[in-house]
Amino acid sequence: MFLEIVTPEAILFSSEIDSLSVPGVNGEFQMLNNHAPVVSNLKEGTVKIHIHSQSNIELDDLSGKLIPHEEDDKVLTLAISSGTLELNDNKAIILAD
Repeated sequence: MFLEIVTPEAILFSSEIDSLSVPGVNGEFQMLNNHAPVVSNLKEGTVKIHIHSQSNIELDDLSGKLIPHEEDDKVLTLAISSGTLELNDNKAIILAD
């Protein structure tokens, strides 16, 4: 699945991922490849990006906003205050605040 995270300031993340967990308004939920199309509002919380490897991701370019999870280096986390998610055809876009 391909993920792009966009804020008013910049594109924070744009890469292939294995799965994605987001803080939906009705609770946290996870998406894997070939998930049904989804549009959802997001609340304050943590976006968890499960990646296969960090070898192709330059964390220095992300202004310190995406942080490797302390217990699993294949999970990146991003704190958001709110946002919107759209997932369709294995492409997820998060518009985050």
